[in-house]
Amino acid sequence: MKSYANAAAFLREEAPERPVLALRPHAAVRAAQWMLQHFPGEVLYAVKANDAPMIRDAFHGAGIRAFDVASLPEIEAFAPLPGVRLYLMHPVKSRELIARAYHDFGVRDFVLDSEAELAKIIEETGRPADLNLHVRLAVPNEQSLMPLDRKFGATPADAAQLLRLARGVATELGISFHVGSQALTPASYPRALAIAASVIAEVEIPVESIDVGGGFPARYLNADPPNLSAFMASIAEARDQLGLGGYRFLSEPGRALVAEAESLVVKVLGRRGDSLYINDGIYGCLFEGSAGDGALSYPVRAFRGGEPLAGSDQPFTFWGITCDSIDFLPGPFALPADIAEGDYIEIGQVGAYGRVAAGHFNGYGYYDEVVLQDAPMMGMYGAPQAPARAAASS
Repeated sequence: MKSYANAAAFLREEAPERPVLALRPHAAVRAAQWMLQHFPGEVLYAVKANDAPMIRDAFHGAGIRAFDVASLPEIEAFAPLPGVRLYLMHPVKSRELIARAYHDFGVRDFVLDSEAELAKIIEETGRPADLNLHVRLAVPNEQSLMPLDRKFGATPADAAQLLRLARGVATELGISFHVGSQALTPASYPRALAIAASVIAEVEIPVESIDVGGGFPARYLNADPPNLSAFMASIAEARDQLGLGGYRFLSEPGRALVAEAESLVVKVLGRRGDSLYINDGIYGCLFEGSAGDGALSYPVRAFRGGEPLAGSDQPFTFWGITCDSIDFLPGPFALPADIAEGDYIEIGQVGAYGRVAAGHFNGYGYYDEVVLQDAPMMGMYGAPQAPARAAASS
């Protein structure tokens, strides 16, 4: 894969017709090293956020040895890495997945949020003596951009009962939760930890680990959270105040580790007033920018003839390349007022849930790839960076 100093250098050499995924493995390494240094426990990368081989290898090279997987293809891709521990953290799994994970790939860590799931795990693994079980607890998700609590998680009362049942078959027993994707305030974690602590106190049986899940945020123009150091401090403080210092802590960051590690270079196919028609969209790498309460606004910058496009900004919306009228990104995206058909736009922060969500509707969804060596368009780690092309007012 070719490497360039930045998007401008790439566009001086190429005029791509397909959208281009621009990888920044150095950004993935930087994020992983920061999380390993600052999270007070074990870091499990949530593979669902981005499973690109270059990203996988960057995280492993940075020192991550634990991975949160949810499917057989994810297990098959990450199991060959030396010295790794895979955690199958999907709360509702097929029997085949449980059996294959345990017997063929050596997975020993499983999450559950119901008695039925516990029974499946016991039956498909054969009730071995080396199971590590993690009970998923439902906690409030109100302060996250994308709540997840309606789909998974047991009530405190049900979680307590599941812990008691799982204790009889688990070598290591844990409790887990998820505060929702793109958590916007550090307070979400102490609140959830307090609920978990109360459940542990109620069951009065040994519990070894607490998994605080994912939800750690990345930066976007419309959802720019406090620095991650504030989240780490809130978890450590709650751990100490709640008397949880003796437990092994786990986390499952996905978005926070990988959002900065890819951007997307698209071509402007047409313009109608303040709407730009581009060659990717919500059926491709940009589904998180679609209309709705959880829509994200990505940073953008424009190029013409391989040079940055200058000029005063105005707000634009994007129409994606498919024929579907819901293929629309409201933005607003601040770009030079004279942007036109044939220009290119680099869209940042698509490393999380971009490539993994892309489909081939209408025959699109195919990408070229390059490596870019410059800094991410919005950075959470190291020295603060100003966003490229901040959102314009509509």
